[in-house]
Amino acid sequence: MKKILVINGPNLNLLGVREPSIYGARTYADLVDFIHAHAKKRGVFAAVCQSNSEGELVTVIQRARGRYDGIVINPAAYTHTSVALLDALKAVGIPAVEVHLSDVRAREDFRQVSYVRAACVKTIMGRGFDGYADAIDALCGLCGLEDA
Repeated sequence: MKKILVINGPNLNLLGVREPSIYGARTYADLVDFIHAHAKKRGVFAAVCQSNSEGELVTVIQRARGRYDGIVINPAAYTHTSVALLDALKAVGIPAVEVHLSDVRAREDFRQVSYVRAACVKTIMGRGFDGYADAIDALCGLCGLEDA
């Protein structure tokens, strides 16, 4: 079975509490359940992690090398600031899809820059939880992750 690592950045653990008008009322536990259910439907294993620490996220990406076939990453606020996440994604060479719950194109000017995008095969934004399903589907299709 192919394996996908889903990485969530800072403050995503506060889903359902943090700005529900932007991020919705569902919780982080709901998101994890949603991801696992969709991955199972697609016949892939999904490990899900979240951290508020940039260094910890870099370590998670580095440890994925040789263990995972694809990465779904929602770097959250680190999208706009972290060359370290970009470098880690480039270094491991695992196909990655960038996901954002909200449509960052319609938000503040500083959110228009994504450092990680240069290391990703696709970016999905503004689809809420469904964006994670789209990212898993993209990895399955673009990178041949589905078992034959």
